[in-house]
Amino acid sequence: MRIPRFFCSSLDASQKTMILPETVHRHAVQVLRLRVGAEIRLFDGDGLEFEAILTVADRKRSEVELGQQLHNNAESPLNITLLQGISRGERMDFAIQKAVELGVTKIVPVITERCNVQLKSDRAEKRHLHWQGIMTSACEQSGRAFLPVLGDIVDLHAAMNKTNDSLRLVLDPQAQNSFKDLQQTSQLTLLIGPEGGLSDEEIDAAINNGFTAVQFGPRILRTETASTAALAVVQSLWGDLA
Repeated sequence: MRIPRFFCSSLDASQKTMILPETVHRHAVQVLRLRVGAEIRLFDGDGLEFEAILTVADRKRSEVELGQQLHNNAESPLNITLLQGISRGERMDFAIQKAVELGVTKIVPVITERCNVQLKSDRAEKRHLHWQGIMTSACEQSGRAFLPVLGDIVDLHAAMNKTNDSLRLVLDPQAQNSFKDLQQTSQLTLLIGPEGGLSDEEIDAAINNGFTAVQFGPRILRTETASTAALAVVQSLWGDLA
């Protein structure tokens, strides 16, 4: 039986017992209906992870006894920054969720020419918090002890100017290069367009900023499929997907 894992930023290695945060309590006791004696795991997103036993499971509060500290090796040796063009609703959620499951190190939501999502002030903040929740849940599910960084929402040119990885890739159906033509690397930046893709001008701008255009076979992929497939390929080539 799979042991439930929960993100807990207040996890402290010096403690023997702790009261679970309200969000963790609701998920563990009210949603999963765990009871006293249940085994769980807690991680803080910075690599600290412990086994724990639920010792109190009341309607309004729950408490655990911390057990053995775990040494999690679920992180990929490949450092990947994903510049993800912002898409509508579930497509963006899917892209972020799968990117975390596939071991991405950082995700930057990027506003592009064909971005059809209006994100201003309060709405942008709410979406950012929503995406952070998607990432946290994906870490809980996939066994990762480190929570990837979620960058600020920025426009494409700002995103490109902030990356200095030696290998920077942009997907382009018209490109001559494929992934098998690339040299091995330990870190890279991957730029994926939104629904509707990147414009020719944006691809040219990326190339002028040091990105290498790569094509991904004869079929045109949806944005959420493209990011997931590309991450799986680079992890297979240079990461930890055998």
